Amino acid sequence: MIKALMRGLAATALALTPLASSAPVHAAETLPLAEAVASLQPAVESRDGYSRSAFRHWNTGDDPADGCNTRYEVLLDEAVEPPEVGAGCRLTGGRWWSYYDGAWVTSASGLDIDHMVPLAEAWDSGAYAWTSARREAYANDQGSSVSLVAVTASSNRSKSDQDPAEWLPPVADVHCRYVVEWVGTKLRWSLTADETEVAALNQVAQSCLGWTVTYDPSA
Repeated sequence: MIKALMRGLAATALALTPLASSAPVHAAETLPLAEAVASLQPAVESRDGYSRSAFRHWNTGDDPADGCNTRYEVLLDEAVEPPEVGAGCRLTGGRWWSYYDGAWVTSASGLDIDHMVPLAEAWDSGAYAWTSARREAYANDQGSSVSLVAVTASSNRSKSDQDPAEWLPPVADVHCRYVVEWVGTKLRWSLTADETEVAALNQVAQSCLGWTVTYDPSA
């Protein structure tokens, strides 16, 4: 419950700070949103060779002893009202807020865990050159509070593998938060951005005065 309240406060603040990993290699960095967008490395994207299976998920999560994989650990972490946890990490009850579409969800089965930067987009943006271990780490990243987000299945599937030039959350009031989280994830993992993506990010950023991006570079 405490973690859920902390996430709610982070959503309304003018700066979003990812959770630090237990042993960060680099210190966290904070930039104004416009500067953060400008820090993205430009590159032409290519999906040649992409397969979702190149990103192993969901693995045993941050705590292999808890019997819950990454999906369920994220659900437990983001629950506003915690569910009961049964055998095999079966979740009963609970309540979640899907910020993409401003909806309350009362069943874990109605939620997807969205990769803020979709796996296919990550591949296009540099993950094609990663080792399989790094791709697995990306696909199960709980070292940042914004890499993985519990949202309604319908909003996640509407987004699919699109970048902000092609899709933004239907709730306009959360566009600044969404772009901050997108840029922070790309910077955390040293992912590139193409020309149309950067243009879309800059367009949103113009309306997000005072917003900053804080990210902890991945190992």
